Amino acid sequence: MSKRDYYEVLGVAKGADDQELKKAYRKLAMKYHPDRNPDSETAEESFKEAKEAYEVLADSQKRQAYDQYGHAGVDQTQGGFHGGEGSFSDIFGDVFGDIFGGGGQRGGGRQRQRRGADLQYNLELSLEDAVKGIKKTIKVPTYVSCDTCEGSGAKKGSSATSCGTCKGVGQVRMQQGFFSVQQTCPSCHGQGTVIKDPCRSCSGQGRVRKEKNLSVKIPAGVDSGDRIRLTGEGEAGGPGSVPGDLYVQVVVKDHPIFDRDGDNLYCEMPISFVTACLGGELEVPTLEGKVKLKIPEETQTGRMFRLRGKGITPMRGGMRGDLLCRLIVETPVKLNKDQKKMLRDFEEFLEGSKKQHSPKSNNWWNGVKSFWDEMTN
Repeated sequence: MSKRDYYEVLGVAKGADDQELKKAYRKLAMKYHPDRNPDSETAEESFKEAKEAYEVLADSQKRQAYDQYGHAGVDQTQGGFHGGEGSFSDIFGDVFGDIFGGGGQRGGGRQRQRRGADLQYNLELSLEDAVKGIKKTIKVPTYVSCDTCEGSGAKKGSSATSCGTCKGVGQVRMQQGFFSVQQTCPSCHGQGTVIKDPCRSCSGQGRVRKEKNLSVKIPAGVDSGDRIRLTGEGEAGGPGSVPGDLYVQVVVKDHPIFDRDGDNLYCEMPISFVTACLGGELEVPTLEGKVKLKIPEETQTGRMFRLRGKGITPMRGGMRGDLLCRLIVETPVKLNKDQKKMLRDFEEFLEGSKKQHSPKSNNWWNGVKSFWDEMTN
């Protein structure tokens, strides 16, 4: 099945900047995260699709390759750009080198050093930890270099020997008509060496399965979609290779009070009918404690108050965001008989001056009346 366009997956335009990409991915990640949809295979697939799209478009090199070549430019199975391990010139150099004798390097030398697989670890954080920064210890199941043979794959006291097929070059040359074709050595798989007496601990693989405990420093201001790269903490690749990298993918959990949008925070605060009418002072929660907010008289539902500098400091520096509080006038509930009577008496008291005390309601009904008049004429 063909893949969807990455821009379409994230719902952004082709010219979207980093902030737009991050915002779009954050929404999709929170919506489709497997922990929030434990019984939905569709949600899991949508989450993986969004993550794949973001990882490509958030990387300037991968994005350039994708814009020019489409999925073929970033799909490892199609020989495209992957994991930052080279460019298209590297790939085409390998292809033509194999045919005409270059082997990806001039002079028919050994293949470039292999590399272990990169890993990804999804780390959930509270909003408070994401805003302030924190150091976390994570457990990562992976392949590590074998301690017994120190990653060589050979039994202790022995060592790998030069491959007899390719004479240590890692490649063999075959004559096909007028062409001299150079290919990876089938005996040593390009390593140039073979292990005759393998290590018993790792069966000659040079690596073993293990759970690593790693300390990760999370910088202040991270958001869902941000990745932290730990160089060399990925999988060990076996003899003659270097380990891959570990990418810690941040997912910020929902907060019971605040919603985050970039560097700003939002919250809704209920106020009583009396406070809305007469004004007053409220204590507003922030991530650093309480602050007082003065409520003016005649405040209506939906009015927004901005508390400057009470949001989030950007991870890469800059002006701190704001906290925006939206006030919701709460209608009294579960009134007793006497309370209801008092409200009815109050309404009757205002009956003759509704135009003055309820201007929005009066204007709205005047508009409705005009609409009905036009409909009937």
